[in-house]
Amino acid sequence: MSTPSLISLPIRRLTLRDLTACADLSEDRGWPREEHKWGLLLSAGKGYGIDDPEGGLVTACVVTEYGPQERPDLGAIGMVLVAERHARQGVGRRLMRHVLSSMGTTPLTLYATPYGRPLYEELGFKVTGRAEMLRGRFVPTGAQHEVATRAATAEDLPAILRLDEEVFGTDRTHVIARLPAFADRLRVAEEDGRLIGYAAAWPNMDTHVVGPLIARDTPTAQALLASLAAHTDRPLRTDIDVRHEELLGWAKEHGLASVTLHAVMTYGITELPGDWGRRFAPVTVAAG
Repeated sequence: MSTPSLISLPIRRLTLRDLTACADLSEDRGWPREEHKWGLLLSAGKGYGIDDPEGGLVTACVVTEYGPQERPDLGAIGMVLVAERHARQGVGRRLMRHVLSSMGTTPLTLYATPYGRPLYEELGFKVTGRAEMLRGRFVPTGAQHEVATRAATAEDLPAILRLDEEVFGTDRTHVIARLPAFADRLRVAEEDGRLIGYAAAWPNMDTHVVGPLIARDTPTAQALLASLAAHTDRPLRTDIDVRHEELLGWAKEHGLASVTLHAVMTYGITELPGDWGRRFAPVTVAAG
């Protein structure tokens, strides 16, 4: 298919009906299908894509908005993919320009691979942070954690949402409220009856992804991560802000190994809102 043909194809909104096509696109680029994650993103966010006349999708991405619905405080862009047969023809750039135009003055963020970073920089995104992906089987030491954790209950949700908004810097109820159904494990940390952290582990292919991970401090984050590991027989995967050097070192000592580094990029703001000191890992790099 020639470049003029690609330019003339319309960009449309994607829905849950496009889940299989999105997973096929992931597989086409050598990524895992991640249908479970695509389901969350397409239900909580806005998908954009171009249909291939020969079947499937030429390109796709998802934007998850946070804050007031009529005037979001932040938009997170993820799952930016172009089918291999249409790569290097400018279609990804066209889709991103469409998203930027659709979002108007809303500040944006994304996690960039080294492959995608030049395009995002060309569009005006700036690197404002980094996150390190870890993966492996967690090896417990048998030591007791000082911070108490337990399984979350329905009664914990209001406190989780309050803490999350305080730390993340804006409201993301439409994502966090989906965690009890989306995640296999959701745990909270308490001190004197007060919530000081929470974390989820959700299934992704053969792993459990730990995210979000919100905690008062590093010992709380360690206790939450260890408690999630104790309730799964799968390898863990998580993406930790590189400024949390102590947690990164501790996780590596317990069997998790570095896989790659992502550049955290922003558009329209110089840094992400909220308290990075208590924000250890995102729900997923695709949704911030």
